[in-house]
Amino acid sequence: MASLNQWIEGARPRTLPAAIAPVLIGTTIAYVELHASSAGLTWSTFAARAMLALLVALALQIGVNYSNDYSDGIRGTDEVRVGPVRLVGQKLASPASVKLAAFGCFGIAALGGLVLVALTDKWWLILVGLTAIVAAWFYTGGKHPYGYAGLGELFVFVFFGLVAVMGSTYVQTLTLSALAVIGGIASGLLSVAILIVNNLRDIPTDRLSGKRTLAVRIGDNATRNLYSLSLLAPFVLAISIALMGHVAALLALAAIPLALTPLRIVRSGSNGRDLIPALAGTGKLLLAYAVLLSLGLVLSG
Repeated sequence: MASLNQWIEGARPRTLPAAIAPVLIGTTIAYVELHASSAGLTWSTFAARAMLALLVALALQIGVNYSNDYSDGIRGTDEVRVGPVRLVGQKLASPASVKLAAFGCFGIAALGGLVLVALTDKWWLILVGLTAIVAAWFYTGGKHPYGYAGLGELFVFVFFGLVAVMGSTYVQTLTLSALAVIGGIASGLLSVAILIVNNLRDIPTDRLSGKRTLAVRIGDNATRNLYSLSLLAPFVLAISIALMGHVAALLALAAIPLALTPLRIVRSGSNGRDLIPALAGTGKLLLAYAVLLSLGLVLSG
C-alpha cells in the first residue's frame, strides 16, 4: 500500500503552479478592472470567489494527475518511466484506489464550481465546469484518449490558460476583457511548456508504448523549438500588456533569469532524467511570472 508521501508524489506537486498561476492572474485582472470602474468591492465576497476558483483549479490539476496515473498504469505505458512516482505503474497502489482519488478530486472541483455558480447566478458556467472535468478524464482515459493523439497541449492551453484566467476574472466581474484573454494566453503557454518538457523526456518510452503525444509526432528537435517558443512568448505578451497602459506589467520581465536554466537544459539536447530540472524550473518560472505580472498590474492599476 502506498505511503502518504507516495500519494503526495503521485499528485505531482511540481505541476501545481499550472493551477495556481492562472487563478492569480485572473483574480488580479478582476481586481484591477473593478478598481478602475470604481465598482464596489466586498472583500469577503471577492476573497471567497478567489479561494473557490483556486480550489477548483487545484482539484482539477490533482484529479487529472491521478487520472493519468490510473489510465496510463492500466494500459502498461507507465511500466518504464524516469519521472515522478507512478502509483499504478509501480504497483504502489491499486488501480481502483487511484481512480477513486481522481474522481474524488473531480467531485471537489465540481462542488467548488457549483458554489461559484450559485454566487454569480450564472448557471451556464456549469457547462464549462462539466466540460473541464470530462476533458480531464478523457485526456488519458477512455478507449480513445486524446492525450495519446497529440492533443494534450491543446487541453492544457485551453483549460489551464484561457478558461482558468478568464473564468477567474469572470466570476468576479461578470465581464470579459482583452486583458483577461492576453493573460490567459500567457499563462496557457507557460503551462504548455511544462507539458512539452515532460513529453520531451518521455519520447522514447511513449514511442515504445504507442503513446503518440505531440512530442512523439513532431520529433525531438521540433519539440525543443516549440518549448522555446512557449517559454519566451509570454514575455512578449507582458510587453503588449504594458503598451495597453499597464506599464508596470513590465515587471514580469524580471522572471526572465528563471527561464534561462530550463531553456539551456532543453536547448542543450538533454534527455531522460537530465530534463527533470527543466521541468521543475519551468513550473517555478510560471509561478514567478504570474506573481510579477500580477504585482505589475496592481501597481499600474
